[in-house]
Amino acid sequence: MAEKTLSVSDDLVVSLDYTLRLDDGQVVDTSAGREPLEFLQGRSQIVAGLEQALYGMYVGDEKHVVVLPEDGYGVRNPDAFQEIPMNVFPSDITLEPGMGLELMDDSGELMLAFVAEVRPDSLLLDFNHPLAGTTLHFNVKVAALRHATTDELAHGHVHSVGDEH
Repeated sequence: MAEKTLSVSDDLVVSLDYTLRLDDGQVVDTSAGREPLEFLQGRSQIVAGLEQALYGMYVGDEKHVVVLPEDGYGVRNPDAFQEIPMNVFPSDITLEPGMGLELMDDSGELMLAFVAEVRPDSLLLDFNHPLAGTTLHFNVKVAALRHATTDELAHGHVHSVGDEH
């Protein structure tokens, strides 16, 4: 149950209705038509610029937040490209520019890359986030606030009903 006196602060569970647009007004993501986004405030679970802008807001408060690339998904890194031989990929996959690929690095970490260019014998992969270098425009409304449970704080994320991890 939300307390009327709560405002967004660290370690509270924030339920946020939002719409994310780019400079040209294109909607990239929205919670419209689904449940609000839930996260633990102050745990870097959303982009830093948006997280900072939410502090002090109350349930029902609305705000337009502009997040610059360095406080969002970062600036585009020209060194985040890698050429990979085509024979590394299964032959039955049609690879096209813009296509997202999940790859595993040598230590077993999953990484997301996007096909920047298909070459005769290789692919040029872009490891930048697709929104890197982009100014983000959020329209947000705090839908609910509550204290995190001990388990949520210990595990570092919000638990859904019946979720024990």
